[in-house]
Amino acid sequence: MKNKHIAFIGCGNMGNSLIGGLLADGYDNALITGAETDPARREAVVKRFGIEVFKDLQSAVTRADIIVLAVKPQIMAGICGQLREHLQGSGSLVISIAAGIELDSLGHWLGPACPVIRVMPNTPALVQSGASVLVSNSNVTAEHRNQAEAIMRAVGITLWLEDESQINTATAVSGSGPAYFFLVMEVIQKAAMSMGLDASQARILTLQTALGAARMALESESDTAQLRKQVTSPGGTTEQALNVLTGAGIERIFADALKAASDRSIELARLYGAQESK
Repeated sequence: MKNKHIAFIGCGNMGNSLIGGLLADGYDNALITGAETDPARREAVVKRFGIEVFKDLQSAVTRADIIVLAVKPQIMAGICGQLREHLQGSGSLVISIAAGIELDSLGHWLGPACPVIRVMPNTPALVQSGASVLVSNSNVTAEHRNQAEAIMRAVGITLWLEDESQINTATAVSGSGPAYFFLVMEVIQKAAMSMGLDASQARILTLQTALGAARMALESESDTAQLRKQVTSPGGTTEQALNVLTGAGIERIFADALKAASDRSIELARLYGAQESK
């Protein structure tokens, strides 16, 4: 993997996080190129990472063994159309991190023989704490899978899916999930402030508690239900708080929220898949 040339098409937040993660993992910056149309962003990436970043994608992918598509879904069809001729017979692996673009659409735009891996990362990848799910088409080899894992592990954990339809649920859980936890932290902070803590006190207590709970869940052999029971004394303060949350229907609320996110993921896949390469 360390001798593979990687081209990033699009150098926005996620592209930047992946480039930074690879370099922090010891990857040679001479083996990474980028394509970015925005001149200010292009200059910033060159200055930050010391890699070559081109205005046009053809220059970026000339030597690429792996091409990472980190562009908005709305322009994906056009980008793939520009890459199609270059990819014919090249054997290059294409990794797409664009939300809502299914493997069938990518294969149609890039060519039927192209090995394609679709990845759904999440925003904590920006701080190397991401969770990425991956699914591949039939052209992808075991070596390709290892290459994709190596790239995504630079910014967090990876999980393979065998059925692409599962990516809609994964999107609802991990893709959109950070926003759910941000919302919970936001409302806890507001409630704490209304009860007498100042903004700084409410913030640090809320964030450290969230971090500690997540670390306990990750490092414990017990599941989250058992961990919850361990900190809930009968008749105690925690039990009273949880009674309010369960009484308000928190399980139903989150089930409905994840269903809505998953349904929207399916709708977006249909919308973006209807694009035609230009």
